[in-house]
Amino acid sequence: MSDQLYRERLLQDTPYLTSSGRLSERVADRIILQLNRMYPQILSNSEAERFRNPQTPLRTRLSDLLKHLHRKGDRECQEFYRALRNNSDKIYSTLPSRETIPERVEPAETSAEQEKIILNDRGPLFFLACFSAAAGLAILLNYNNPEMKSNGSARKVLGYTAIGFGRHIRNILISFLKEPLGGQ
Repeated sequence: MSDQLYRERLLQDTPYLTSSGRLSERVADRIILQLNRMYPQILSNSEAERFRNPQTPLRTRLSDLLKHLHRKGDRECQEFYRALRNNSDKIYSTLPSRETIPERVEPAETSAEQEKIILNDRGPLFFLACFSAAAGLAILLNYNNPEMKSNGSARKVLGYTAIGFGRHIRNILISFLKEPLGGQ
């Protein structure tokens, strides 16, 4: 991140954001609602109602909101910028403070997150199909291979598998282990 704090950025961007026609009533309401609903410690319900009051001019409400956030602290200002970016990326990208900050990678765009997305792009049906095929193959090998029945390796696998499941499934797997395998 840049050396510039979010509070300083907010001071720099306030004239730009409060200039007439920059932020629409709709975008301002969305930002206020996001701050209120997701971060009630930043904007309480009464504060959100005050900043959304349609009888007060939008410019005054925005100015009051930005002063309020500046008084609250740097984290609150950062959340304002996140809400602004979520609701109006066009305005966020044209902020005066953005011109001095080099583009950085967002936390959601890290390689681990991208890898997780790549691994999960096939959907739940693919997972169920693969899991069903593996389970079917395991059952088929278990009941048709006489070597596995004699040395008890299937019992060992089921015994270790029972550790990771809930109580109900664990009881079923353990009861299967207690029964003689293949009528022995």
